[in-house]
Amino acid sequence: MSVYRTAQVATAGGPFEIVEREVPQPGPGHVRVAVEACGVCHSDSLFVNGGLPGVRFPVVPGHEIAGRIEDLGAGAENAWQVGDRVAVGWFGGSCGHCTPCRQGDFVVCRYLKVPGWAYDGGYAETVVAPVDSLARIPDALAAADAAPMACAGVTTYNGLRRSSARPGDLVAVLGIGGLGHLGVQYAAAMGFETVAIARGAAKADFAKELGAHHYVDSTADTPVADALQALGGAKAVLATAANSEAISATVDGLSPRGELVVIGVDPEPLAISPAQLIMSGKVVRGHASGTAQDVQDTLAFSALHGIRPMTETVPLDAVDEAYRKMMSGAARFRMVLTTR
Repeated sequence: MSVYRTAQVATAGGPFEIVEREVPQPGPGHVRVAVEACGVCHSDSLFVNGGLPGVRFPVVPGHEIAGRIEDLGAGAENAWQVGDRVAVGWFGGSCGHCTPCRQGDFVVCRYLKVPGWAYDGGYAETVVAPVDSLARIPDALAAADAAPMACAGVTTYNGLRRSSARPGDLVAVLGIGGLGHLGVQYAAAMGFETVAIARGAAKADFAKELGAHHYVDSTADTPVADALQALGGAKAVLATAANSEAISATVDGLSPRGELVVIGVDPEPLAISPAQLIMSGKVVRGHASGTAQDVQDTLAFSALHGIRPMTETVPLDAVDEAYRKMMSGAARFRMVLTTR
């Protein structure tokens, strides 16, 4: 009997433990992936803590997966081969029959198959995933770089490219941490006049290294909105910081018909009034991740422009340490588990 190792949490909020399981065979329309790297995302805490309906314990989190196909289920051979390098992200497959799916809007599928929720995730040496979740990884990207791109990367990249901003427009990225350090790189590479917003003057040089043309210190005497208006007003703000107060403070910095794209999650409500939006036609939009094709586009764009996440890699055995470091905010900036 062949076995593989996986990191599971037996009870809500409990510690990780490494266990061995029998290697599964992929069913029709599925593949088995030999995991080489898996990012540790803050959203994994929703599963570790049982914070979403339907989470079953023991749970194996992980939705930033990079590896190689090692076995094909029936029907998968039409598009995939053993040895193909693939990534699987938050979009771990769709149902194909709900109204959003029938309209082609798969990422808001009512029965979205998120790894670690719908099926065992990538904190393991092996994962079985549906073929509609697979994105091809370019040869130029290492697995440890590709893995975070399947969630953090596609979320920022897609949030920007689906915004109303066009090359040459002023675009601001709020926060330059785990999501924002990628957002600034993408914004600059897309041809936007890029503003990085963060706390403290000391982060200005780092923001410029990422490609920002301007830096706004949110703790300075000048309010963020005034600083953005002094630059001409932002056509779009990509809000990566998980802070509703900071997100709300950017709205008045938008240009007419400007767009606030929210990807940072904070349970507190946004403090935005209708009057701030109506007269100038401003838009507030939530954005989550992207489909497998969006992930593939993100990976290709990153390879073309030399964009990489800043990562700390640790072996699967150190999963508990990696998860706790991510949760504490001490990671710089994405923790990645490696198995090969």
